[in-house]
Amino acid sequence: MSALSRDRTSVERRIVVHSSRDRGLLRDYLGRDRLYAAYALADTDDREFARTRWGVALEGGEPAGLVMEYRGPSPQPIFVMGEPAAVTAILRDIVRPRIAYATLRPGLVPPVRELYRLDAAAPMVRMAVDAATFQPVIGEAVPLDHGDTGHLNRLYQLGLGSQLAEEAVAGGIYYGVRRGTRLIAAAGTHVIGPQVGLAAVGNVFTDREYRGQGLAKVVTSAVTAALLRDCDTVVLNVRADNPPALAVYQALGYRAVTEFEERLIHRDTSLWDSIVGPIRALVSDLRRNG
Repeated sequence: MSALSRDRTSVERRIVVHSSRDRGLLRDYLGRDRLYAAYALADTDDREFARTRWGVALEGGEPAGLVMEYRGPSPQPIFVMGEPAAVTAILRDIVRPRIAYATLRPGLVPPVRELYRLDAAAPMVRMAVDAATFQPVIGEAVPLDHGDTGHLNRLYQLGLGSQLAEEAVAGGIYYGVRRGTRLIAAAGTHVIGPQVGLAAVGNVFTDREYRGQGLAKVVTSAVTAALLRDCDTVVLNVRADNPPALAVYQALGYRAVTEFEERLIHRDTSLWDSIVGPIRALVSDLRRNG
């Protein structure tokens, strides 16, 4: 489809896309599907917002779609929400990563595929807990800090393949279980957003030698309890094809609230597209602000 044809389609449907730093607008739209959008909502908190970039689509003057890009090493995460035509317009003209990890519902795969090649889907379940449903498990978990970053990375390299920076550990909440000086299980956080009352547990891992002892439950419980002191809801992601992990979280009171996909996506671009794309985005913002 030519640029002129796309412009005509946008005019016919009255879709206008632009970058946004309006946290009120972003939070209002994300709040329509609060638990699916929990990570993105938490990223509007002061501590994370500077690391994000947002594209919004308006149809008839009302928000119809949103894409959030978390800035960092490639491939960076993006979050996709809204009407298919709105999402396509944002990815075409505003948020245009070359390669990214996309969080999206299955119904938004077709508009993303218009511009990207998609790797196989990882089917995911979003789970959530609050103070009323939380069933804590008391165990031997102890708090960890930035000085434990090396121990965490040695543990995670056994299976998660994660590499944490000291500032990520210092700015999050981590608990672990030790045998002597060896860290054998840990859980932490992906994002904490007290301004919106949401936080996300992540990086839950137990050394294979010590599995089957309930340690994942113990460390996840400790992190969840700490997060619920400042946030009304705590969420986490788990693969839909991982029944043992689902059972661990259900035992703590987490409930499945929605399903989605995670996919690595690769942009189909030409040299011309890479030149005119940023110009389209600038013109769109100038039109809106001028």
